[in-house]
Amino acid sequence: MPSRADATTIAAGGATRAIIAAEALAIGYGETVVLEGLDFAVPHGEVFAILGGSGSGKSTLLRNLIGLDRPLAGRLLVDGAPPVQTTGPPRFGVLFQSGALFGSMTLAQNVGLPLRKWTDLDASAIDVIVRSKLRLVGLEGFENHLPAEISGGMKKRAGIARALALDPPLLFLDEPSAGLDPVSSVELDELILTLGRSLGMTTVIVTHELASIFAIATTCILVDRGARGIIARGDPRHLRDASDDARVRAFFNRSSV
Repeated sequence: MPSRADATTIAAGGATRAIIAAEALAIGYGETVVLEGLDFAVPHGEVFAILGGSGSGKSTLLRNLIGLDRPLAGRLLVDGAPPVQTTGPPRFGVLFQSGALFGSMTLAQNVGLPLRKWTDLDASAIDVIVRSKLRLVGLEGFENHLPAEISGGMKKRAGIARALALDPPLLFLDEPSAGLDPVSSVELDELILTLGRSLGMTTVIVTHELASIFAIATTCILVDRGARGIIARGDPRHLRDASDDARVRAFFNRSSV
């Protein structure tokens, strides 16, 4: 991956348009800079992981990528435009760490919410789409269940179904495996891979779960609080086995520097 990113990145088959491009990006709160000098690009179709220890700034970066916060400096394009938007349907889907389902609404009502808000489809058409999205994530037959009536892993799946309701080209996942047992975590990893292959979708994951990273991530960046920037990028398996940076080896091997 190029060290500096623009709207075009180089892939194995030649130049391809990046769905995310950041250049000289600085992020933080008020006058506090958390990360700076960030340069990276995410080509279409990748499973791209944002990694880092607690307090490293990876969640702050995610908030900038989905438009909840504005960068302090630099350039950031998500699907061809700055992520902050004031009108129109969202250009990407987001799964928040808790699933963020509305507890008083059934799974079908939760998944149908973006369709009711952003489209003019009638109720029968929305019902067909909702059922197809829930089937896609393995929740067929649970349309009328409330979030309190299903497991944590099923809540994450329902959150993904809602994030996919408008068929976005890009999906952001915030700590998708957090709070799940090992079996549910593996099943969710397999779902993420299946969705990427079947839908041709780009997935960006913020996580510190190494098993998931090695199982599904195509490439990654590793951000570091002390360096206030990116200290490694590339295939996480290669970084684990061959990095000459002690901080990188310590992260991927869960050891001290």
